[in-house]
Amino acid sequence: MKRDGQLESIWQSEGKHYGQENLTPDARFDVVIAGAGITGITCALMLQKKGVKCILVEASNMGFGTSGGTTAHLNSFFDTPYYQVISHFGLDAAKLLAQGANEAHHLIKDHINLYQIYCDYSVRNGYLFSLDTEQDKTLQKIIAGNQKVGVDTFETKVNPFGIPSVRVVEIPNQAQFHPLKYLRILLKEFINSGGTYVENCRVTSVEKEDHQLVSTTTKGNIISNQLVYATHIPPGRNILHFRNAPYRSYVMACKLKNGSYPEALGYDLSKPYHYYRVHSLDEKQFIIAGGEDHKTGDVNHTSESFERLGNYLHHHFDIEEISYQWSSQFYESADGLPYIGQLPGGPEKVYCATGYNGDGMILGTLAAKVLSDIISVGSSKYENLFLPSRVTPVAESGNIIKETANVIKHFVVDKLAVEKMMELADLENDQGKVINHKGNRLAVYKDANGHHHILESDCTHLYCTVKWNEEEKSWDCPCHGSRFGRDGKVLNGPAVTPLKEL
Repeated sequence: MKRDGQLESIWQSEGKHYGQENLTPDARFDVVIAGAGITGITCALMLQKKGVKCILVEASNMGFGTSGGTTAHLNSFFDTPYYQVISHFGLDAAKLLAQGANEAHHLIKDHINLYQIYCDYSVRNGYLFSLDTEQDKTLQKIIAGNQKVGVDTFETKVNPFGIPSVRVVEIPNQAQFHPLKYLRILLKEFINSGGTYVENCRVTSVEKEDHQLVSTTTKGNIISNQLVYATHIPPGRNILHFRNAPYRSYVMACKLKNGSYPEALGYDLSKPYHYYRVHSLDEKQFIIAGGEDHKTGDVNHTSESFERLGNYLHHHFDIEEISYQWSSQFYESADGLPYIGQLPGGPEKVYCATGYNGDGMILGTLAAKVLSDIISVGSSKYENLFLPSRVTPVAESGNIIKETANVIKHFVVDKLAVEKMMELADLENDQGKVINHKGNRLAVYKDANGHHHILESDCTHLYCTVKWNEEEKSWDCPCHGSRFGRDGKVLNGPAVTPLKEL
């Protein structure tokens, strides 16, 4: 199956195409759901089972985005630790978040049992460990926060990953699974329940007409009462693009010489942190490790991120072979919690779910629960906690200033500092660069046969200059995370139109 990058993830061998080829002209549904990742598929199935007539549309194929690149940890704790949530939102909000994590995990388990899904689901203990005294101060805060919200956290003397640590804590009853094996069956159940699924169909805009929504797609219009953007970040132009920052994370799946694969989930507290799990595929075991996160488009050579991750793993593990490596994108919200609910500034009954940080499997499932409840019964107990229009100045002001400054840097500085290269011959085969050629900024890719492919370098979302991602072979926008293929086609929103070919 395809995903939004050149590199193959360990999950990609599992994937089938179920979608229809075409839409019925001016098709009518109760709800349109855009995006066939964990949020969209779960939400579509839950609504369809409640008798809500749904159509699920996907711009490419199931799991094309982050759901096909995740490391698929199922945690009761989050990238934003509970002590921070308590500080910024209060203890009751933090307890509600913990309750949501538990409910989402149970929903996944219920689906696995109900639909008899063989998706390599396994319960694992999670281990957080500090590597120095500064990290240990943070870890002690995490312990205290977890205990306040009822997440069992115990100190232990053993780090199952063998990494020397100042302190190690165990958090029982975490889990892992194969995300695409899980989603494939949910999607099949959605279709068997009467749902409509269309692949290679991108929603480009939605307008309200005569008390109904008209969604414009690349395959025609769809008329509905409500719409859900389960697209990781809503497309088009919206205030949420300024309250979420796109990041890329790097992952390697490795074979070990000693054959010692800990049946555990692991996390250090480095910045950016590293995370670990083990998975069996075709009767072969792999340790899957990730880290080296950075703002999308903020590094010139993404190969260096893989190199740093590889060096780190070779230092701590007896690596025989790096069998897979890939990167994936996530959005970090301004205040640490996701935005789930009515899309700010959009037509009434247009919903979104974004800002999951690195917790997409649990928060994506929880988002599906929240949105299906809002649509089917009119409310959700989590609605106010995740309200997209919320303003939390204390929690988010520093992040908004930091990320807005970063956007301005790329919007202005990148346009002034593009490489002054007048000859296309300076490009090597299978290489891309933004160049200044005869007064025009161009995104130029030279393919393996030496042919040049030339595109406008301005992102079609808000016109920031794209940057070449040498590992995933894509043009990435450092401002709001839009990504384009070598041919300029949209890989990730919020952009909905391709880079112009010249």
